[in-house]
Amino acid sequence: MGEAVAEIAWTPKARTILEAASRLFYAHGIAAVGVDLIAEEAGVTKKTLYDRFGSKERLVVEYLRHRDERWREFLDHRLAETPDTPEARLAAVFDASGSWMRDAGGKGCGMVNAHAEISDPAHPAHRVIVDQKAWMLGLFRRLCRDAGLTAPEETARTLMLLHEGALVAHGIGAFPGAVHHARDAALAVFARAR
Repeated sequence: MGEAVAEIAWTPKARTILEAASRLFYAHGIAAVGVDLIAEEAGVTKKTLYDRFGSKERLVVEYLRHRDERWREFLDHRLAETPDTPEARLAAVFDASGSWMRDAGGKGCGMVNAHAEISDPAHPAHRVIVDQKAWMLGLFRRLCRDAGLTAPEETARTLMLLHEGALVAHGIGAFPGAVHHARDAALAVFARAR
């Protein structure tokens, strides 16, 4: 059984450190960004950074948690504004992903990028990444069940693969309009599964 992790006191300096780390981790990668650069970018000392977060590892966990929370809120807001039809809600997930990536820097999915660097299940950030992807699969499952599809689990997995593939293709610039293309393919899969 692991040692209990102290709750972070979300002071203005802690938030500034997290914002700086988030920008840097997403833009340059987790391994490439050291605590010296984060502290400098945040305008704090390394001691302040360690006082607030304890370690770079904990800061990485908080970066991913915060990114996931923001994504879920963003997507929930988009879905709340979407007509309540299964096709509209499915399209909205892909459209939200496209908007999110355009507005967040265009380097693809922060979770996928982080997993490329953190594949060890013992790393505490690994659980955040896995949980976020499980949440997305759960969302696709709910959309499929709500639509009364004949094979909701299989269809949800196919939709998840289309979504994740689009995020990767967009992030590496494989071809323009990857998310739009994946959305159209997802809608076709959805229609065939009815």
